Amino acid sequence: MFTTKNLTPNQLSALTAVLLSMPISLGIYVIRPDWKIALISLAVIFIGSYFLIRFVLQWFIYRKIKLIYKFIYQTKASKKEEMYYKYILPQKGIDEVREDVERWAIQRKSEIEELRNNEVFRREFLQNLSHEFKTPIFAIQGYVDTLLGGALDNPKVSTRFLENASKNVDRLVHLVSDLDEITRLETGEQPLYKENFVIQDMIREVFEALSLQTASSNIDCTIKKGCEIPIIVFADKSKIKQVITNLVTNATKYGKQGGHIVASVYQTDGERVLIEIGDDGIGISEEHLPRIFERFYRTDRGRSRNAGGTGLGLAICKHIIEAHGQSIHVRSKVDIGTTFGFTLDGRKEGA
Repeated sequence: MFTTKNLTPNQLSALTAVLLSMPISLGIYVIRPDWKIALISLAVIFIGSYFLIRFVLQWFIYRKIKLIYKFIYQTKASKKEEMYYKYILPQKGIDEVREDVERWAIQRKSEIEELRNNEVFRREFLQNLSHEFKTPIFAIQGYVDTLLGGALDNPKVSTRFLENASKNVDRLVHLVSDLDEITRLETGEQPLYKENFVIQDMIREVFEALSLQTASSNIDCTIKKGCEIPIIVFADKSKIKQVITNLVTNATKYGKQGGHIVASVYQTDGERVLIEIGDDGIGISEEHLPRIFERFYRTDRGRSRNAGGTGLGLAICKHIIEAHGQSIHVRSKVDIGTTFGFTLDGRKEGA
């Protein structure tokens, strides 16, 4: 079925030429009723109108459209692109050109929005980074200035100040080490050494290693009933141990006295294994959940800093899991508790 919705320049030229030549030819026939002269007039007017209209469309309208396409692609046209502009672009209808420009505009809008968001995250990251480094640096500076100001002569004071300065140096070392690890994970410079191992055995190792911390808060660490049957995963053992350690440490910091930390392991689709670490602690407000894995992001700056840590633990967990080609998630409710979950590949035969 014929439609005028998306005519090319050639089609539009032909249609316009027909609309011009037919009434003029009929007018000539009315003045001089000779079919031969009318038909010759029709052919001459049609051909003349067609080429004139096509010339106007291509050289005045489509030249402007070509400039728009060059602006969209923002490149100096190569020979291939010049062929495109010369032969393919003129075959496009105005609606097709409009759709191309609209797609470009939507893409640009999306890119601009992403750049704005990245700029906000970059600015917040630099502010947080500066804050995290300033705190121990200023503390060290204060201790050193006090010691140089005469406190060195007092053995008790000098020893205490040096110990505090040493703690802040350790904090700086941990910050730099964690940032370096995230960078290497992001760039793929840190290789993964995957192997088969029983995930429940690793969870028990982490529980045992952190038993002093959990015992100080009287927190009970267990594997959920029904999840004790050994399940083998294929992953970098040391890296996954680091993830589980970070999650259990986090649960301990924000758990309640006499609370519980429960690990769950599920075989999902025959190819992946879901591991979850849950607590019944203070929980996380809903507005913080989308950003909980960002570097240095703290839901409560004062309370988080008093609890210790560099603010990079969850970011490291995210990068380690993503380096495995998997995903990590969180669900939480204030005063109910928090559960972090991540997936790993199941057992690989011959590995």
